[in-house]
Amino acid sequence: MPQAKVKLVVTGDDFGYCTRRNRGIVECFRAGGVSNVSLLVNGAGAKDAAELAKRYDIPIGLHANLSEGVPVCAELRGSASLLDARGLLRGKTGFREALRAGLLLMEEVELELRSQVLLFAELLGHLPSHMDGHQHVHVLPGVREVFARVLSDFGVLYTRVPVERGWRSCTWLPPHLHHFYAQVEQDALDAAPVFSRHGIRWPDAYLGLTTMGQNMSVSNVRRALHLAMEPPPCSSSLPHRVLTAELMAHPGYPSRPSRGGCGAGPDEFSRSEDRQRELETLSDPSLLELYAQERVQLCAFKDL
Repeated sequence: MPQAKVKLVVTGDDFGYCTRRNRGIVECFRAGGVSNVSLLVNGAGAKDAAELAKRYDIPIGLHANLSEGVPVCAELRGSASLLDARGLLRGKTGFREALRAGLLLMEEVELELRSQVLLFAELLGHLPSHMDGHQHVHVLPGVREVFARVLSDFGVLYTRVPVERGWRSCTWLPPHLHHFYAQVEQDALDAAPVFSRHGIRWPDAYLGLTTMGQNMSVSNVRRALHLAMEPPPCSSSLPHRVLTAELMAHPGYPSRPSRGGCGAGPDEFSRSEDRQRELETLSDPSLLELYAQERVQLCAFKDL
């Protein structure tokens, strides 16, 4: 077999959100479309997901969640700066607005992150191989410093830095996503030196912003891969060096209103048919053949 040009971690995010998402992710893993998963420990299906990961030996990390559902730390339930008037985490937008307004207490952020790591270890019997942030909250100002300290203290070596090459030229992305992705990219660039100072690592390339949901297709994955594989200007990397990359994905079967979520029930993102589209595309034999042609080896964070 020719030597790999790329070691690609295909991460199925939101494992544990609900049992239907779990079932789809496991099917995708067994079909060779996902090589790693990221667990929401406050999801309605977290215990089910942990048992499935152990049964099928699925490489698993922690999808740290500060924005959706309820905290796992009992001390923070009911009244905390992280919560809205309903007693739920503030949501993707609400969390960012509260952060900008100076309303969030970083000691509560740290307490919840540490509680989620400990619950992960309780469910799985080991610490996570990697840890990233649900809805990219881990790269936000203030949060990234706390996040890096928690990873360092627990000895978690890998995280995600969501900077994807070429996303700005994607005409299929609507204006509101362009605005959000631009902010995510800047936050991620600012977070990278913080993570580095704490000895935290991440793959050379990141893919996933341009291939989410209805935009998940073999051609779009091919495009993102080819852009990731292009050497950057003035690169000093040796030509034989194996590139490492992560493809963020959200496969599964659409959640049902009666089957929970992270707190207030499944949101529009989780109920969408886009979840099944990602499942089918990632498992498509033509995509797996593309990996073989491009000498892309799927692996987990623990293999990097």
